[in-house]
Amino acid sequence: MLTLKDKLTLPTVGLTGFETPLSEIEVAVQDSVHRFAREVLRPIGQELDRMTAEEVIAPGSPYYSVFAEVAKLGLDTGAFGELDADVAVRLESLIGEELGWGDAGLGVSVAVAGFPIEMARAAGNQELVDLCTGRIGCWMITHPDKGSDVGAFDLQREWVPGAPGNKGNMFAKVGADEIVISGQCSAWVSNGAVAQVALGYLTADYGDGYFGADGRPNGVAAIIPLDLPGVSRGKPLEKIGQRSLPQGEIYFDNVRIPRRFAISLKDEYYGSVASAWSYAGTHMSQLFTGVARSAFEMALAYCHERKQGGQLLIDHQLTRYRLGDMMRRVELCRGVARRSLAYARLTPQGHPWATASAKVTVTEEAERVVLEAFRLFGGNGTTREYPIEKLVRDVRAALIEDGENTMLTTRLGYLVQQLYADGWAQN
Repeated sequence: MLTLKDKLTLPTVGLTGFETPLSEIEVAVQDSVHRFAREVLRPIGQELDRMTAEEVIAPGSPYYSVFAEVAKLGLDTGAFGELDADVAVRLESLIGEELGWGDAGLGVSVAVAGFPIEMARAAGNQELVDLCTGRIGCWMITHPDKGSDVGAFDLQREWVPGAPGNKGNMFAKVGADEIVISGQCSAWVSNGAVAQVALGYLTADYGDGYFGADGRPNGVAAIIPLDLPGVSRGKPLEKIGQRSLPQGEIYFDNVRIPRRFAISLKDEYYGSVASAWSYAGTHMSQLFTGVARSAFEMALAYCHERKQGGQLLIDHQLTRYRLGDMMRRVELCRGVARRSLAYARLTPQGHPWATASAKVTVTEEAERVVLEAFRLFGGNGTTREYPIEKLVRDVRAALIEDGENTMLTTRLGYLVQQLYADGWAQN
């Protein structure tokens, strides 16, 4: 219904832009997480960015204080299930955006830290929930020689005919009572350098070999404590961006866990992979909406301070266009991110490539916003005196993180090919 105003006013706008009205609970949560992002994540992220990877994970590093501060927020996503679905989705989106606004690397670290316990809850396994409680987690799925191949679900369309799939570098022998793990994950595992527990996805032999009849590797998903005999670590990874996110290899030498620590066995493995990726991939979209918004806000403030041509940058017509275009792209990121989140959480038959398509859109648009902000800063943007240069480095990493964008888009193409063959879009 049309609503008439009796005078011209500025539009309603909040931390998350042109937002529909928030409830009291939503406002309280948003304000609390924004304060945490401003007072904890951003300054600690900037401090960690200037440290070596070894210093970031060393005892006494400010990195670890982030988790104590997260605990004080009292935001247990396990309680989201008690809320109305649309409220839970918006709250999760608001929280993710604020974390990304504060610091991309720490935002990813905080999100991934809780992934094992989220999976344990989804599996309804209280023993594993208790095992993960209070521990920093990681999601261990990528291998040194099996990067993008982890997502090679459609061997018929994207694989060498007649060749088996990629076995990778992490293996499990699944017995009647225990699982024996050998090999290593890749250096790109987020929190891999510090995690105390892992949600691991491993190629598995159940006594009949590592490959199924269709050539896909058999697998097992399990919760793996990382303080067991036979577990060791590589050096933490030195990176150009998201340096506050500790990444590194984890090695396994005949590490034994009870079979009951498995989340998904042979027949359920690929369904579990799809569910995990659909769930986890949503975080990237929310977080990098926050990064785009952060860059926009930095540029907006700078254009009200810096003078060129005898006047403030904001008073130049082209500057207004550039800021307007940035704002438009931030809103695009937010809309795509939240729609993807709702689809992943509320649709029983979700799919990782549906989620990944949003990740691609958001990170590509976020990069455009960040680079435009960087250019508005001019030469100042290249110096460490201004935080925009850190955002340039952080957002570049996102184009590869959680799947390289070109490969993810190609796999979306495989998916629509499969859907069309199943009858979609033929009416």
